[in-house]
Amino acid sequence: MIDERSAARLCAVDGVLAVALGGSRARGTHRPDSDWDLGLYYRGELDVAGLRALAADVADEPAEPTAPGGWGPWVDGGGWLRVGGADVDWIYRDLDRVHRVWADCRAGRYEVGVQAGHPLGFYSHTYAGEVALSRVLADPTGELTALRAQTLAYPAALGDALVDGGWEAGFLVDNAAKAASTGDAAYVAGCLFRAVGVLVQALHGRAGRWLVNEKGMVAAAGRLPGAPPDFASRAQALLGAVGRTPDELARTLADARRLVADVVGDRRGRGGPA
Repeated sequence: MIDERSAARLCAVDGVLAVALGGSRARGTHRPDSDWDLGLYYRGELDVAGLRALAADVADEPAEPTAPGGWGPWVDGGGWLRVGGADVDWIYRDLDRVHRVWADCRAGRYEVGVQAGHPLGFYSHTYAGEVALSRVLADPTGELTALRAQTLAYPAALGDALVDGGWEAGFLVDNAAKAASTGDAAYVAGCLFRAVGVLVQALHGRAGRWLVNEKGMVAAAGRLPGAPPDFASRAQALLGAVGRTPDELARTLADARRLVADVVGDRRGRGGPA
């Protein structure tokens, strides 16, 4: 479906420096109906008109790739295509920005941005993880291939930062408790989802494993070395039956506190509010 020849056609568009296959197909965990996720790594001005012309030539039906920024501040932009009966996603990545994020990773820095389609927020180190877990299809200058070789070594400083960021999980549970007494299940559910996500990030950081997507993140964390026994089932139970009454919500939060303690202990005061 997607090969080096089709990737080379993308690289012929002005601004596109390299193309990489990402997602489940790059990792070999895909289903027959899984999308083909193509990262289009660009620099400078991207020839959007050229991409739209190429899309018109290869797609089964009309598709109109966006300009950079068309999908938000982090996912950036791209196009949803149907090619040969399969879903093919073109996803833009500013290569200079990816390099900056990689430098942050090595220095133990990350940020979390608001991004449509990412309820946990977009963790900046996703950019580096995408490169590490990708399969480079076209890279005339060799720049992306060289960067991928670097990102295969997970930075210890990033892992430490994500573990230290685990303080937020306990803080969220404490905040949720204030709303539980009034039966505010919606707020409690929101706090618990983020708390579980923070724990998942901490577990991946501790294990030195890249996490690039919220989908399947709980199951992936449960398989990591160092994860508490039954982490995945316990986390799913919290989110699957939050409760509605103050008593039900209080019981769920008690379970949540135990899970937080088993992952990161009491980290309040180590980088966050006490």
